[in-house]
Amino acid sequence: MRRALAMGWLLCMSAASAMEPMSDSALSSVRGRDGVSFDLNGFAMSGDARVSYTTPVGSSLYVEKFHASRSDNPLPFSDPYRLDILPSAPGLADYINIAFPTNTNGDQRWQLAYDWGVGANGVVREQGSVVVKDLVFYGGGLQFTTPQVNDGIAFGAALKMDIGQLSFQPRGREDATEAMVMSGIHIGGVDGNPWVIAHVASQPAVINALNDENGPRLHIGIDWPDARYGNGQASAGSIVVDNISFVSPGQPTVDLGSSRIGSVQIQYLDIKFKQ
Repeated sequence: MRRALAMGWLLCMSAASAMEPMSDSALSSVRGRDGVSFDLNGFAMSGDARVSYTTPVGSSLYVEKFHASRSDNPLPFSDPYRLDILPSAPGLADYINIAFPTNTNGDQRWQLAYDWGVGANGVVREQGSVVVKDLVFYGGGLQFTTPQVNDGIAFGAALKMDIGQLSFQPRGREDATEAMVMSGIHIGGVDGNPWVIAHVASQPAVINALNDENGPRLHIGIDWPDARYGNGQASAGSIVVDNISFVSPGQPTVDLGSSRIGSVQIQYLDIKFKQ
């Protein structure tokens, strides 16, 4: 036993003496090859939480009582989300990539709802509920990294999704007798793949706080396409709504028919919230 322990100790000492410190350049070249997969099989949540935005003059907007649930394919973890840290273009920081499930057959379907309201001059009014039925994502995902300039969070997003029905119901989520209803919403790239709305290298989006003569303010933007890291062109997307209608008790349904945008590009976006 002692001989075996002595031999093990000598092997450890030999391995340790053979190890050499790595330079900063060598450490920077080390890249992870494994990621994290996670599934939301059977996910459901609900509660009374409220999120509010209040302007400096006192008016406010709130959303509350969120509900979300998901139906799934029959094989748990067969089509999970995946989180990886990936190398970006040369000279740019690595980024976090969250890839959505491929969901080829559309088995993973989300049901969502929330209430909302506004307040002004000391009066708060409930405005009703937003109800989303059969929200389906087909691939796509999110990216996060540090911005190329300024502070904040740079992000990318690719989207291909269908929504069975989106309704705005002033009488609440349980009463659909009065509502604006959009049925059959389809959003994706014109080539049939996810629409790359923003990309951390070729067309980064950013959320941060900017300072000007009036002080800090929230800023959300998408930069111009950068030909150094892509083809210099914004990705083209398509938006289709099969039907838009209004329903009200005792009144005939107002049917506005369908709406289609065959090709749309976001070349630049700059939103600054007033104080």
